[in-house]
Amino acid sequence: MAVLTFELPDGSTREVDVVQVLNAGYAGRSQEDVAAHVAELAELGVPGPSVTPALYPVSPYLAQQTDRVLAQHARTSGEAEWALVVTDGGELLLTAACDHTDRDLEVHGVAWSKNAGPDVLARRAWLLADVESRIDELTLRAWVTHGDQRTEIQRGTLAELLTPAYWVDVLRSRGALTPGTVLISGTIPMAPGVDQFAGGWSVELGDPATGNTIRLNYDVQPMPAPIG
Repeated sequence: MAVLTFELPDGSTREVDVVQVLNAGYAGRSQEDVAAHVAELAELGVPGPSVTPALYPVSPYLAQQTDRVLAQHARTSGEAEWALVVTDGGELLLTAACDHTDRDLEVHGVAWSKNAGPDVLARRAWLLADVESRIDELTLRAWVTHGDQRTEIQRGTLAELLTPAYWVDVLRSRGALTPGTVLISGTIPMAPGVDQFAGGWSVELGDPATGNTIRLNYDVQPMPAPIG
């Protein structure tokens, strides 16, 4: 499937053979706000989930540490997220992630759209145990690039999302808290008026208490037109 390597703050590394990827959706801490968001999406033609929060299985090979995402058309975009990673030794890691989604396909099915692009993960990570006591203080930001212009499109804290501990309990109850599992958190709102269909995405997970950050960056490149 996919093998990811993460560097921890002490310089050690963890290699993870990914066997399961799950993308959380509609995962805001306030489910009242989530319900309002579902209604807004329905007006745009995006089908709502049967329950919230939702959990979408994604092909394991789509978990990637890459600097380039190939897109079939011009209406794909990322989402700033955190990722929970279960190592082969059973440790829980926290890192930055960007769920690159096909927005045209999303109106036909969210699960389909999640499987049409990669979940890009950073190459650095923290032990969840080292930051869990201040999880709500951690920051999540994203920028998009159009040519030479870089614009912030997302800014928030992890207090806006359901916690890693919540998802650990969900995975454990499903017998899915197993080595090689990657769970992507769901995202925070995008700034209005910023074009999400960009040539590049950057995501940063920050820890204000220490000043440490985890970053990822990738370019979005169009694929050649089909022949035939």
